[in-house]
Amino acid sequence: MVPQNPQQNSGPWSKIEQDTRRYVMRAQGDVFVITGPVFEPGSPTIGANQVRVPTHLFKLVYDATTQKAWAHWRANAEDALAGRPISYGELERRIRMELLPGVPLR
Repeated sequence: MVPQNPQQNSGPWSKIEQDTRRYVMRAQGDVFVITGPVFEPGSPTIGANQVRVPTHLFKLVYDATTQKAWAHWRANAEDALAGRPISYGELERRIRMELLPGVPLR
């Protein structure tokens, strides 16, 4: 759990989560979903304990049956709109981390 802009959470991010659940329910096998925060340098903090607020959020979806992966990438901002997913390769480039090591992708 991370701090998220309320308009983002109840709007575009909610749609991404609903779409992901619908996809998982109709998939023919295992689907793995990884969701995470991204903290760019200088990301803001909130509260007395100075909890860092992510600048972006991502949701990676990997369908093991089709060996396809895609990701949703959103700024953690009120005005960020839901758009087209990005490739797994693009997500790796942005977060500088490999989330599916050794997993075959098409």
